Order: sequence, then C-alpha cells, then structure tokens
Amino acid sequence: MSNPTLLVLYGSQTGTAQDTAQRIGRQAQRRRMKVQVLPLDSYNVASLISESLVVFVCATTGQGDPPDNMKNFWRFLFRKSLPAGSLSRLDCAVLGLGDSSYPKFNFVAKKLHKRLEQLGASTLLPAGLADDQHDLGSDAVIDPWLTSFWEKVYALYPSLSDVTPLKEDEPLPPTYTFHFLNDVNEKMEDRLQSPPAPSQPRPFPCRIVTNRRVTDVSHFQEVRLIEFDITGSNIEFAAGDVVMMYPQNSAEDVQQFCQFLRLDPEAKFTLRATDNTAVPSRLPQPCSVHHLVKEYLDIAAVPRRSFFELLSTFSTNELEREKLQEFSSAAGQDDLHSYCNQPRRTALEVLADFPHTTAELKVDYLLDLFPEIQPRSFSIASSLQAHPNRLQILVAVVRYKTKLYNPRRGLCSTWLASLDPEQEEVFVPLWVKKGSMKFPKDLDTPVIMVGPGTGVAPFRSALQERRAEGKHGNVLFFGCRSESKDFYFRSEWEEMMKSGHLMLFTAFSRDQEEKIYVQHRVKENAKLLWDLITNKNACFYIAGSAKQMPNSVCDALKEVFQQEGGVSSEDAEQMLDIMEKTGQFQSETWS
Repeated sequence: MSNPTLLVLYGSQTGTAQDTAQRIGRQAQRRRMKVQVLPLDSYNVASLISESLVVFVCATTGQGDPPDNMKNFWRFLFRKSLPAGSLSRLDCAVLGLGDSSYPKFNFVAKKLHKRLEQLGASTLLPAGLADDQHDLGSDAVIDPWLTSFWEKVYALYPSLSDVTPLKEDEPLPPTYTFHFLNDVNEKMEDRLQSPPAPSQPRPFPCRIVTNRRVTDVSHFQEVRLIEFDITGSNIEFAAGDVVMMYPQNSAEDVQQFCQFLRLDPEAKFTLRATDNTAVPSRLPQPCSVHHLVKEYLDIAAVPRRSFFELLSTFSTNELEREKLQEFSSAAGQDDLHSYCNQPRRTALEVLADFPHTTAELKVDYLLDLFPEIQPRSFSIASSLQAHPNRLQILVAVVRYKTKLYNPRRGLCSTWLASLDPEQEEVFVPLWVKKGSMKFPKDLDTPVIMVGPGTGVAPFRSALQERRAEGKHGNVLFFGCRSESKDFYFRSEWEEMMKSGHLMLFTAFSRDQEEKIYVQHRVKENAKLLWDLITNKNACFYIAGSAKQMPNSVCDALKEVFQQEGGVSSEDAEQMLDIMEKTGQFQSETWS
C-alpha cells in the first residue's frame, strides 16, 4: 500500500482551528508525507469520495453553529440525498475545538463525527473534544489526541515507518517566498498587470460620520458610539445583524516590527507559493511591507504555541533556543501559560524578549509565523428605518493591566477609538452578515429583551425598527454600574416610554449598598413576564457578556415559571428548553 496523501480540512472562526490544522500539516511534513491544509469551503466536497485519509479540525461558534468558512460544506454534507455508503473508502478523524462554558460544547465536531460514520467513513479514533476552559487550554486534549492519531496512521500505513522523519529543530520550507521589486519600472509593470485583489467578501469602505464617547469621563470604561455612512454600499441589515471589519495594527507597532526585522516599510514585493497554496486574496500584488504588517499580520495578538515551535527552529542562540523549545513542548505548557497567556504578552513583545532569534528571522517565514488578522464583529446598534444610510455600533474600548508594564489593549476597539473624523476623513471597510437573533414579524407578538452593558446594542436596533413598524409590546431590562456614568441611550428610552413604545426596567449595580443586577429585576416582574410569555406568546432575548449573566437570567426566568406557573424545577427547565427549540427564547453572548 503506497503512502497516503493527508488532507487536513478546517472550519475556523477566530483562527485557532486553522492554527491547529497547520500544526498537523507540519507534523505530516516532518514525517515526509504529502499533505494539503485547506479551509473546508475552499475544498470541493464532492471529491471526498475519492480521498483516503482526512483530518477535520473544526470549531463551534455561537449557539452550536459551524464557522463561516465551513457553512457550504456543512449544508452539502447534511443533504438527505447522500447515499449511506458514499464515504466507505475514507479513513478520517475529527478534532473539535470548543469552550465548555457554552451550552453547545463542541457541537459541530460531535455532529460531524456522527454524520461521517453514517455516510460509511471509517473513523480512526473518537472525536477529540478540546476545551478552552481547561487549565492548559485546548492542548490538554489536542496533544494526546494527536499522539494516538499518528499511532493509528502508522498502523494503517506500515511503510511510513521506513521513512526517517525530519528532526524537530530543522526548519520546514516556507509556504511563500517574497520577491522584492528593485526598480521603479518593475514596480510599474507589476502594478499594471495586477488587478485589485478580489477579497472574500470584498468589504465596502464606509466613512465614519461621528465617533463619540458615551460613558462619563470619570467612568473607568471608555465606550464609544460610532456612526458610519453606508451610502452607495448596497449594505442592508435588520435588527440582530452584525457588522464585520478587519482591524489594523498601530503605527508604533508597525514601526517597531520593521525595526526588529530590519525591514524597509516602503519596499514592495510579490508573493509566490512554494507548493499549490493560493496567495492570500486580501494582499494586493505587489504589496508593500508597510501594508502587510499594518493590515495583515497579527503581531499584537498573544501568540500560540505553534509560534514558539517555529521560532525555535530559526534560533542559533543556545539559551534562547532552549527556552523556545521548552515553550513548544507538552511539558513546558505551564511555563508558556505564565509567560504568555496569563499576562497576555503579544507576539511583538516576545520578539523583543528573544533578540538574537528575531535578528535571524527570514522574511519568507513571516506568513508562517504570524497568523492573519481576523475580522471582528459588532452587533449593529441602529435601524435603517430610523437612520437611513447609516450604521451605528457601540464599542467598549478594551484596556486592562496585567503584570506587564504596558497596559493590554484590544486591537480593534483601540484602533476604532483612535479614528477621529473631525481631524480627517476616515474610511473603514465593512460588510454585514446575518446575526443569530431573529425578531418576530407579527405585530402582536411582544418581545422581552435583557441587554446589560453593550449587550443593549442589538436591542436598540430592534426597538428603533419595531417602533417604525408600529409594534408596541416592547420590554427592556437594562443594567449597568451607575445611572450617571454608563446608562447608554437614556434619553431615547425615556422618549420611547413617553410615546408608549417601551417598558423599561433598570438595574444600576453600584448605585446602592447591595448589588442589583438584571436577573433581580426579572424576578421582581414575574407576574408581567409570565403573562406575556404564556398568554401573549412573547419572545425572550438575552445579549451581552458570556460570563455569569446569561445563566443567572435563565435561572431567574425558571424561578418565574415555578413561582407564577406553580411548576416543578424540572418542568421549568423543560419549558425553557422548548422555548429555545422553537425560537421563543434566543441568546447572543460573547466572551
């Protein structure tokens, strides 16, 4: 039996599954196997019937949904018309990446594993279910899972054992090579030949109209309401939809990075793939070093273990190499965690800590070393009916202290907060995608919305929309720390209450001795909520931080059912389950 080609297919939303898939690809290369690593939607799924060995690496997003880059694959695989034995030639394995603090933990991997078996595929081992909540993160499951995966592969293809694998410290060839353009003529010719890079999706550059702080200056948290002009973009959205954008690295970070690697930011290059990998469509050809570092390479993120693995193969400084190898090993994960993850140290700061290794980095490896900046999503906080040609978002600027000297900053929120339309015209490329929350079409169906903090954003969109459509049954539970400091959209809510479009219940947690949260207000209004849900079929929504709030609100709602409906705790649980299955209860939470 000849040695197989390994195909690694991934569905990734934030880049973690992609990183893991690429790690498996590198392990295969070290075993001198032919390997291809692709996002699921870039692969022609009909070819699966002729593959012999495939690993699927997939994350679960939101409420148990597949990531965007595997949605088409998902739809195809679950077609009723697929014959039962169609994948009988396939040996495969499924590795899931999830977070056990969400109710649908690793739902996509579990469902995919089951479906592949239904279609006749032979699964080499049980699905790996990695958990972000584990003290050692996902690797606690991934490492042992990969060890047994390779054991199964070697058992299946004994001839692999005859090949001497590459040593761990030997660098693999880069995925791309950089070809720098020397003179002006060459630059001009290249520019004439290359059409603008088609990007998927191709975002529309929207002008920022206003960018203002909506929390009191004395409040610790800076939150901004940002308004974009979407005229001419063909962007349409409904309440519950989200806007997507790619953030950019700060000018200081870009400058520092170029200094560390002795790169000229003005230099232009074209990329060539060393095998059959496609050149990233988001990068123009030719591209400047400045553009690559500012808009594409994720240098301000906390690096993953694979970063240290790759970095160690370049290092000729003994001390630095030993440290990097330790961080890459299974045994060194505790140390890596306290060096990197706990203080949220960035890749750029790691380069500063390993100056000898950084000085030896070759430009060809940049795209292997640094992942691509991932798009960020924000709930849309306005309605097209109320604000035609406009789109608004509510952004909490992420900034906090760790043991490191410099405060940690969120890449996207810091970048957005820095854009000042009063100083100059600022454009942000955007696109919109369907959100998971759907609001009732029917005029008479009331909605109950629980949105503390910036979780109120999608409900502002819904309230503006419902008001324009003459829908009255609107109940909002809003919570924040203090009535005078972070009570978003207060005057709008007061005006809606006056006109009879809104019932508002507020919880200001720090304005009195005992802390009051939205779940307390839910319990206090048990009679009203029971009547709306059971007699008027009201829909119930939660949006906001995924920490304790969603569970506390669900518990409060179950207490409402027990108190007003006189049902047992099991029955209350079941009522909530049924509401969730029918869409009468919906939640959108983020960590």
